[in-house]
Amino acid sequence: MVYVMKSGRLLIPVLLIVFRVLVQPAGAQDVADRPPNVLFLFADDLAVDGVAALGGKDVKTPNLDRLAARGTRFTRAYNMGAWNGAVCIASRAMLMTGRSVWRAKEVSGKATLAAEQEAGRLLPGMMAAAGYRTYMTGKWHNEILPELCFDEVRGLRMGGMAKDARVDGYQRPKAEGTDPWNAADPARGGYWEGGRHWTEVAAEHGMDFVRDGKQSGKPWFAYVAFNAPHDPRQSPQAYLDRYPVEALAVPENFLPEYPFRDAIGMGPTLRDENLAPFPRTARAVQVHRREYYAMITHLDEWIGKILTTLEESGQAERTVVFFTSDHGLALGRHGFMGKQSLYEHSIRVPFLMAGPNVPAGLTVEAPVYLQDAMPTALEIARAPVPAHVDFQSLLPFLKPDSTAKGRACIYATDLKMQRSLTWEGWKLLVYPKAKTVRLYHLAEDPLEMKDLAAEPAHEARIREGFQRLAAEQKRLGDPLDLQGLFPAWAGLK
Repeated sequence: MVYVMKSGRLLIPVLLIVFRVLVQPAGAQDVADRPPNVLFLFADDLAVDGVAALGGKDVKTPNLDRLAARGTRFTRAYNMGAWNGAVCIASRAMLMTGRSVWRAKEVSGKATLAAEQEAGRLLPGMMAAAGYRTYMTGKWHNEILPELCFDEVRGLRMGGMAKDARVDGYQRPKAEGTDPWNAADPARGGYWEGGRHWTEVAAEHGMDFVRDGKQSGKPWFAYVAFNAPHDPRQSPQAYLDRYPVEALAVPENFLPEYPFRDAIGMGPTLRDENLAPFPRTARAVQVHRREYYAMITHLDEWIGKILTTLEESGQAERTVVFFTSDHGLALGRHGFMGKQSLYEHSIRVPFLMAGPNVPAGLTVEAPVYLQDAMPTALEIARAPVPAHVDFQSLLPFLKPDSTAKGRACIYATDLKMQRSLTWEGWKLLVYPKAKTVRLYHLAEDPLEMKDLAAEPAHEARIREGFQRLAAEQKRLGDPLDLQGLFPAWAGLK
């Protein structure tokens, strides 16, 4: 804007601008000129249907539903899987480095992550380089100290989960007898270790920063990472009371036992799977779902408090909010309790965006990865996206008359035990140790209940899936030789 002399007087706006430049803190920007704040809310173990607005039938999430209504929901957001049993480690490594799963593994150690940070290749460092004040609270679960990455850290939960001091929390509830576990008892520690439920602690730290961020004179990036609803699934009794066990539906794709569970490493020796008895019972699934939903509703209430604080501080209109989770969870579906399978319930997550230039009420059904949030945040910050970043910005989906189509296929992995590829409404599951493949037509069978692999009519489709999967393995640096294990399906002689 240009101001000129008029009738011998300098227009007052010029004086105001000069005054503002003189008194604002070093590095501060005029609010109208600076990029928006970024508030990243991250859950753990939250499946896509753990949010009512995204298809959850029993769960109550009024605040996340409100966020979805005022923003955009991505209904097919995926995690790429993991190289280890703790899927959240790989998910967070991909988010912070921007590297796909096998490349993220290469830099996931203490020394390599420190080198990434030193070179300015981790997300918080790149946001700081773009002029942002950076902050984190809650679950970290990366090998580098977060204090080396963020300007400020509060309420750190360096480990992945609450202390596992609950011998009676496994193989429950039994078919007979009293369930020994009390999800509402603070005396059992876990989420109450330190005297306050961890969800409330992380939320209050997030609220404090939001209030303080308004005064900093800089845009801010806040990474608020909750442990909830990861087990031990503990919440105050009032939240459990909202979910009577008998009122909860057993998933339609419930199975007492999965036929290949041991060959894919998901039997009783896997901690997540050991939470409930084998074979699974409808009652056990209802009890675990009650505790899961209660914890989600408790989380939702505290996320609502953060969003209210953002609004009351006058910053909602210049803050882009992300909400997602590091991976999903089975909780009785296909006979599983944990997140290590490659079925949709375990690799799909909720993904919401709201804020300036984010359309309200938009639903994007194109397949994306949750770690696409990383380059999206960089573009929001007007920062360059480095060449090493394997993920893609989601901003093209938010433009009017967008023609963005998303990924041609979605790849997923679990150790050396499982691979999957999803493309054009189809999904191929490959179990190397079991020498087994499974094929689902997701477009007609979204709950993955009808395996079509044995039907001769689908042989060409399986071969197509293998060829596409091989191409993705090569592109992503996957070391597993599926072609050697399945030469007929891979089209080899």
